[in-house]
Amino acid sequence: MDAQEIIARRVAQELKPGNLVNLGIGIPTLVANYVSPDLKVFFQSENGLIGTGPIPEQGLEHPLLTDAGGRPISALPGASTFDSAMSFGLIRGGHVDVTVLGGLQVDAGGHLANWMIPGKMVPGMGGAMDLVSGAKRVIVAMQHAAKGKSKIVKQCNLPLTSSRPVSLVVTDLAVIGFPDGKATLIETAPGVSVGEVMAVTEAELVVGDRVPEMKI
Repeated sequence: MDAQEIIARRVAQELKPGNLVNLGIGIPTLVANYVSPDLKVFFQSENGLIGTGPIPEQGLEHPLLTDAGGRPISALPGASTFDSAMSFGLIRGGHVDVTVLGGLQVDAGGHLANWMIPGKMVPGMGGAMDLVSGAKRVIVAMQHAAKGKSKIVKQCNLPLTSSRPVSLVVTDLAVIGFPDGKATLIETAPGVSVGEVMAVTEAELVVGDRVPEMKI
């Protein structure tokens, strides 16, 4: 099982029946692959669709059915389409239960940086700022380190997405929460020890007496 599958499988366990869920670009889009068919959740694309389905087979794409990143999607029976104003009204109005976003950095207080690296060309923040500020729960799905550097840092040195902390971070090595505003190790990935997580984490983590392993 590769790193992205570990992350997506674990994030899928956080979704509850009836949730309205927004999946960001990258690893978050994989989460829908691991949601049980018996679990009735509603996936929202921020460009104006609730009821997104699986990626269509090649040749069956519809030019008007895309996710926020412009990639083809399908619509399930009963899906609802609307304009961007309505979509962002749902997000900013606190009607999205869970958003799953990628990340460049998350700091010890749960603050997320995920939209730009200074000096590099970026298309813009997109809906990330609105989602982090407006969704009831914000889950970050990202790899624990990149190019040998921890993405769980003491303090973000990249531009923040929002001043509001995220709810949970799921990486290929650990699940980290932020009770009382402190980064806390909740679970380790299968076969990964607490010591191994600590060794590749820049931020100081609160660690309890017993840290269970992810069940994926």
